Amino acid sequence: MPVQKRVEFLVCGTQKAGTTALADYLRSHPKLYIPAQKELHFFDEESQEWDGNGMATAGHDGYHKHFAAAPRDAIWGEATPIYMYWDPAPMRIWAYNSAMHIIVILRNPIERAYSHWAMELGRGAEQLSFCDALTEEAERCRSALPAQHRVYSYTDRGFYASQIRRLWRFFGRDRVLVLRQEELRHSPQICLDRVCNYLGIAPLTGVEARDRHVGSYQQPMERAARQRLTEMFEPEIRQLEQMLGWDCSGWLEG
Repeated sequence: MPVQKRVEFLVCGTQKAGTTALADYLRSHPKLYIPAQKELHFFDEESQEWDGNGMATAGHDGYHKHFAAAPRDAIWGEATPIYMYWDPAPMRIWAYNSAMHIIVILRNPIERAYSHWAMELGRGAEQLSFCDALTEEAERCRSALPAQHRVYSYTDRGFYASQIRRLWRFFGRDRVLVLRQEELRHSPQICLDRVCNYLGIAPLTGVEARDRHVGSYQQPMERAARQRLTEMFEPEIRQLEQMLGWDCSGWLEG
């Protein structure tokens, strides 16, 4: 029996860090196929049944229908940012394809939290001010237990170290490519060369910078909120620097 074709790479986080732009860039590569629907939300779908090994009991036919139009020799991929954050998702991804290539793009968690809040405010899902939303976040997120909260997790999503370690645990460091939002925005050719090398395909040529879903804020983040988040995230940012060999001091300068 022939081996069923599988999705081979995922852009799985983080939300509000340029995953839409990255997916758009990669969609233009002739060797890759990413469905037009950006977020498929398969591995975080709690309405379907999962067995104890992380396999979807109904199978993957519904998931694979999104790739029906893919050229025969294309490498399948998709971009759903919540996979990195959603606790059970890495195990489910590993159960589906233990050789999955994982692509993560990180943004300053302070700025990410504000962008997330502004998005929810614009959607009408949020009515609180940013400062009040930060104060109420823990209590509001308890309403989603035992799962995580998809809307009000403004700061919780920004604790990247544990999320990356979980991905490393399942896939190993060599199968998890971690990028920076700043590099994608300001040096997209360099960033995409890294992605293509990681996927083992020829580089994209003639890359031009593009912004997708860039937030526009009616007002900048209040100084008190920024100070609060800087104090909250400084230990996390320092930990990331050690884990990834990055200099993230700019994230703390505001």
